[in-house]
Amino acid sequence: MTTRPSATQRAWLARGLEQPGGKLPLFDEHGQRYSERTIRACVAKGWAEPWFDNPLKPDWLVCRLTERGRRLVEPGTR
Repeated sequence: MTTRPSATQRAWLARGLEQPGGKLPLFDEHGQRYSERTIRACVAKGWAEPWFDNPLKPDWLVCRLTERGRRLVEPGTR
């Protein structure tokens, strides 16, 4: 059985499709920070990966889309 992302996880992952290097946002389109639980769940499933440490905000988890995550949310793939 394949695990599928929730609507929130899918929306977060899809935002990385249009960003350089697949960078995933920390904030949604309304300026609200994405839940750390959402981010960590996607990392645990291999859909996203930590990218780099933010020296100004060490508690922020900056991630990028993995190839597996990209295949999951890219239109026309699955």
